[in-house]
Amino acid sequence: MSILKRALLALPLLLLFGCGSLTPGFEQPQVNITSFTLAPNSTGVAPRFNIGIRVVNPNRIALPLRGMSYSVEIEGNRILNGATPNLPTVPAYDTADFVIEASPDLLGSVRLLSDLFSRQRTSLGYTFTARIDTAGMLPSINVEESGNFGLPASRR
Repeated sequence: MSILKRALLALPLLLLFGCGSLTPGFEQPQVNITSFTLAPNSTGVAPRFNIGIRVVNPNRIALPLRGMSYSVEIEGNRILNGATPNLPTVPAYDTADFVIEASPDLLGSVRLLSDLFSRQRTSLGYTFTARIDTAGMLPSINVEESGNFGLPASRR
């Protein structure tokens, strides 16, 4: 095999390992939900919700956020989803707060209501998932936060 062929075969491996070393020691940023409210400009049949987000950057480089897609599920039924561009840059070793707007998934909400009326529950499980795209060679941030919230005795 000629030297040129060997070099061409090795090139993809060199690029793969080279790109992986561009962000040595990169730590996954933390993403937290800080608030959840009905959007003040919400009109019409389908309400919109504002979800407060805080991103904590534990890295020594700034984290430019390009966009985000997200969804909220309750008891396995997607009830909210959305996407937003133009997110802030999170400075190194700092935090950034911003608000995203989500719209309801009508069919998922109907399935959830049907499920709630058919069975008594003491709590509901929820899952918040998001994918935050970063600019440049930084990896995307995938977030999944799950838990349960209790229902008051009078509502069961």
